[in-house]
Amino acid sequence: MKGYVFHGPGQASWQDVPDPAIKEPTDVIVRVGAVTICGTDLHILKGDVSEVRPGTVLGHEAVGEVVETGSDVNTVRPGDRVLISCVTSCGRCRFCRDGSYGQCRGGGGWILGHLIDGTQAEYVRVPHADLSVHPLPGAVRSEDAVLLADIFPTSYEVGVLNGRVRPGDTVVVVGAGPIGLATITTARLFSPERIIAVDLAPARLDAARRFGADAVADAREAPRQLVDDLTDGLGADVAVEAVGVPESFELCTRVVRPGGHVANVGVHGRPATLHLEDLWIRNVTITTGLVDTRSTPTLLRMAAAGRLPTGGLVTHTFPLQQMEEAYDIFSRAAETGALKVVLGGEQHAELAVPAA
Repeated sequence: MKGYVFHGPGQASWQDVPDPAIKEPTDVIVRVGAVTICGTDLHILKGDVSEVRPGTVLGHEAVGEVVETGSDVNTVRPGDRVLISCVTSCGRCRFCRDGSYGQCRGGGGWILGHLIDGTQAEYVRVPHADLSVHPLPGAVRSEDAVLLADIFPTSYEVGVLNGRVRPGDTVVVVGAGPIGLATITTARLFSPERIIAVDLAPARLDAARRFGADAVADAREAPRQLVDDLTDGLGADVAVEAVGVPESFELCTRVVRPGGHVANVGVHGRPATLHLEDLWIRNVTITTGLVDTRSTPTLLRMAAAGRLPTGGLVTHTFPLQQMEEAYDIFSRAAETGALKVVLGGEQHAELAVPAA
């Protein structure tokens, strides 16, 4: 089969790789039908995630069809259409029993495309399948469902829930890429008074307005002043960092009000300065986190009922074989206008047919 293989910082290729096989009785093999590229994959290619070894197939978000199951798998069977979660859960360790699947100590957590071969391939092995793949309702298209593998649960759990967004809040989202836009969408479920999006790219600020931001600000043009003007100098109740660079994190700590929450979602490859000389007296809560995906079943039900708008996030689609072109388009988002790119899906359904 083919897969997109990481060879070291700045180096990856779509190439022949061994077919996956069942290793544990809790595994499943999934034929990939739709897959997407995450900003975290770009961080890996930059060398920001040192745990990823050369030779690893990248990717942690996909929809596909189960083709083989281990003897201990009980929730899915061959032929089922499933969503592959970006986080794998053993279901037995201390963290999994608490619902903190991202911190799994039983061979799970974020392992796909990180510690083991991932989803950017024609087939993928998924460990601990009973808690790590989700049967898909027929009403949810693959192009929409694949967004629930990572960006929507991440934005909802690590941004909105960790940030404790409440009705009437002012929410500032720094970064209007896919994670930021999904944060805007899911924050609106809690009826904040206003959402302010901050970014450098005019196209992404336009997208933020389409997804429900009430105001937008260029990060280079005094966004703190805009927040102060809209809140009578109080500041934001919640500031969500959705980029992963020091400047965006530090901006969040400047725009948040005393007693407010800073929810860091971005993947950071460089240190950020924590100005405790200013923050210690302001009762600010700062949270970090890797998504647990415990909200995925709820988000899937909402999507099936038409209560979770995902349309518009996918700006580019490709056949699976055009992985390298898709990475190029996604990595130059400021030029190409790319938000999420999807490979495969209903528009390229022939990719789900096994070779003769």
